[in-house]
Amino acid sequence: MSSKTKIVVLHLKELVYTGLFILLGILFVVLLIIMFLPDKDTPAVQSNPEVSYVPGVYTTSLELKDQTVDIEVVVDEHNINSLRIVSLDDAITTMYPLIEPSLNDLANQILSKQSLEEITYSEENKYTSLVLLDAIRLSLKKATVSSSSISSQQQ
Repeated sequence: MSSKTKIVVLHLKELVYTGLFILLGILFVVLLIIMFLPDKDTPAVQSNPEVSYVPGVYTTSLELKDQTVDIEVVVDEHNINSLRIVSLDDAITTMYPLIEPSLNDLANQILSKQSLEEITYSEENKYTSLVLLDAIRLSLKKATVSSSSISSQQQ
């Protein structure tokens, strides 16, 4: 019987380094997978699925002294697409200089959140922002699909 015995010498230092590199490699692959897989919970455009709108353009009039300003809200089935002031006269801009910047600030927040919840405004624009929010809320109420209209559309 001729058996050849092989002796293998393992250096502890090399084993530790190899183990650490394998561990770092696995960690790196897991991190890449987590980073580049899309989240199924967050849609590309944040929309509020429980709110449905009748697509269209809705306006609400604001009475400012003796002049009228219309707040226009454009919606599709699940999203608020734009908010703007219609028929803004130079006299109104002069008398109420905060109305345009306030609406722009509110519009940016509403379009990003797709909701009127948790809207913030500065203390100096408080009353202007509240009046504009009420007008926007009325326009969205006109656009909101009620449960009775959904059931009548299905029949």
